[in-house]
Parts: sequence; structure tokens; C-alpha cells
Amino acid sequence: MKRLSIAAGSLRLRLLLGSLLWILVALWLAGLALTDMFREHVSRRFEAELDAHLNQLTAAFEVLPDGSGRLALPLSDPRFARPYSGLYWQVDAAGSAARQGVLRSRSLWDSVLTVPVDTPADGELHVHSVSGPGGAGLLMLERMISVEGPRPERFRLIVAADVRGMNEPVGAFSRMLTISLIVIGIGLFAAALLQIWVGLAPLGSMRAALAGVREGQSRRLSGSYPAEIQPLVDELNSLLAHDEELVTRARTQAGNLAHAVKTPLTIIANAAARDTGPLASLVTEQVADARRQVDYHLARARAAAAARMIGASTPVRAALEGLKRVLSRAHADRELSIDLDAVSPGLVFRGEEQDFHEMLGNLLDNACKWARHRVSVTATQTGKRMLLVIEDDGPGVAPDARDRVLGRGVRADEQVPGSGLGLSIVADLAERYGGELQLGDASLGGLGVRLALPAA
Repeated sequence: MKRLSIAAGSLRLRLLLGSLLWILVALWLAGLALTDMFREHVSRRFEAELDAHLNQLTAAFEVLPDGSGRLALPLSDPRFARPYSGLYWQVDAAGSAARQGVLRSRSLWDSVLTVPVDTPADGELHVHSVSGPGGAGLLMLERMISVEGPRPERFRLIVAADVRGMNEPVGAFSRMLTISLIVIGIGLFAAALLQIWVGLAPLGSMRAALAGVREGQSRRLSGSYPAEIQPLVDELNSLLAHDEELVTRARTQAGNLAHAVKTPLTIIANAAARDTGPLASLVTEQVADARRQVDYHLARARAAAAARMIGASTPVRAALEGLKRVLSRAHADRELSIDLDAVSPGLVFRGEEQDFHEMLGNLLDNACKWARHRVSVTATQTGKRMLLVIEDDGPGVAPDARDRVLGRGVRADEQVPGSGLGLSIVADLAERYGGELQLGDASLGGLGVRLALPAA
């Protein structure tokens, strides 16, 4: 699995931050809503339980002939009999001889519940929050009843319970809910990560395919992409095809132009060769200069077009072996050895095959012209760059003349055939590809040429 990288300003970061924000907001709102619903449920159950106790107290309470009251039966909940248990009942006289706590549960011990100033109608249920024994908060339900008889009396029946019995379950629920929501949030965030990684994976594949095209590993974007991305892939492939077509057309037009110019120049040169006068010499000289100019600018035009074309690549070893066969036949009359053993297999030039042949052909041909017996080629790759070293065992070039021979039309020795454009064309082509040409001493004793080029 590829490492999931998240850079500042990336789509992944934006989607993750958006997902994280909505997850946090949604979970926070869900936690508030669920806690509130649970608190409401517990509160209703708490009040319902107190109402049941109050109904039981009302049913068990009876008034004696002397006007006092008592419970005919003890209430069923044992907490009423345990001191300070948190559940209490109390009966207050609210008639002419009003007094609090005429009857109360054992759980109140020696305490009396203080009722807020309130006079509910008979049978009406009122709810209050009061302080109980030890300052504990209580939820109180009260009901007023009237007793008819020789001595009519009104009594206030009260049931109260410690609110901790309601708050503690809500607190426990809130803690469990918080832990659960955190776990859910982590799971949702992990799911968002996975979803974003899977959803954006086709873009990574397309980027890798584009890198392959740029490095010369393929000419087009290949593979299957989602319907949302496929139109973009098709447009990019069309653009690559159009670019390749433009380069091919430019090459063809440059070649046609060169052919159209060279044909009249050849005719003029042949006509001048039949005469030995000063005019014929001048014409021959100018025709040769015109040919050099055509060759030079044709090479530059081809290089400029090829360097802008994406996806071109050339296997180095195969190209060098082809050049070796051609040059071996061209110099068959000499005992000349061209050594390619130091060329790394699998090395690929990121550029056009025709340009690679142009550069290496010029350099090898120049080495073969000057070599006595041996020419050696070394090719290695470091990162995105490749280095080719062509050495010969010839006389070499003096250090002070090396920069000069790279100039256009300059020849190191007029006795050796050539136009003097070879090294200049190679230098221009290498520069177009972002490379570099350098001359130096060879380990074989002659000239050592170092050519740096982009590698696929």
C-alpha cells in the first residue's frame, strides 16, 4: 500500500478537514441531543416514581376521630424506613392548626421538610426543588387533601427524593456516551481517510502515468479510470497525440526544406566544379558554407521540436550497437576497435532516437576519424541523468583549443574531412535537452568527450 501523503493545500487535506469538522459537529450535536433525551426520560421516570409513592401515601393515610392522622399501612419501599436514605414522605396539617411534620417517614429521622409557600387546590399536584437533610437537593411532590367530618381538616401530603438518584444515571450515561462517540468519531475519521484514499487513488494513478509519459516509459496514458476522470485522460492523450503530430510535421517540413535547398546547391556546386576560375572557387566556397548553415539550422530545428515532445525515449545500448555496425563498415580499412562493454544495460535516453543518433553518431564518427586503433564508450546513470564518455587513443585536442572546436564550422585539422559542424550540433542538441557537452583528456591518451543527458 502506498503511503498516504497529505500536503498543505492538497485535496486530501481539504477533504479531511471538512470531514473532521462535520464529524465533530455531528457527534457533538448527537451527544447533546441524546443526553438531553436521556435526562428527560430519567426525569419523567423519577417523577413518575415519586407520584406512585405519593399515591400510595394518599391511599394509606387516614384521619382519626380526634382529627389527627395516621398511616393505615406502611409504605412498601424499604428506603422510607432507613434514616437519610434519600427517599422521604411527610404529612403537614394545613387546617386551622397548621403545623409541619405531623407525620413523617423514619428516613427523615429528626428532620422536617420545609415546603415553599404554596397553597395548591385539593388533589392538585405540585412539584418543587428543595433542600433536604444534610443540604442535599430534593425533588418534592405535594398534594393537598381535605377531610370532611365533625372536624374538617386539610392535610398536605409530601413525597421527596434525593436528585442524585436522577443525576447519577444521567452522568453515567453521559460518560458512556462520550466514550462511545469518541470511538465512533475515530472510526468515522478512519473511514473518511480510507474513503479519501480510495476516492483519490485514480488521480495518483493518472499522475504516475503522466510521470511515465514524461520519463519516456510510454507514449500515452493507459489504464482504466472512473467516469469522472476518463474525459480528462482522453483529452490529455489527444493533446499528446497532437503534440507528437506537430513535432513530426515540423521534422518533415524541415527535412523537405533542407532537401529543397540542398538540391539547387548541389547543382550549383557541380556546375562550379567544372570550372577552375576564381568565380567557380567563390561559388564552391559559398555553397559549402550554405550547406553548413542548412545542416546546422536543420539540426537546431529538429532538436527544438523534439525537446518539447513528451514521452520520447531511446534505448542506449541498442542505438550504440547500431552506430557501431555502421562505423565499423565505414572504417573497415583500418584496424579499429569500438568497445561498448562499459555501457550499462537497460539505460534509456529520455528523448528522440533520431537526436540520439545525431549526437552519438557525430561523436563516435569524430572519435573514429582521429583514433589510431581503439574507441571506448562508457554509459552510466545517476538519478535522472546519464553520462556518456567517448574516448579514443588519437592525438587529442590541446586544452586551449577545446572551447574553440565547439564553435560552429571550426575544424581541429583541415586535413581530416568534415564540415566542422559535428561538435557544435551535438552541443546544441545536448543543451536543448538540458544536457551538457565537455571535452577533456581520455584515459586512452586521446580526446575524452563527456556528454550528460536526461535519462528515463
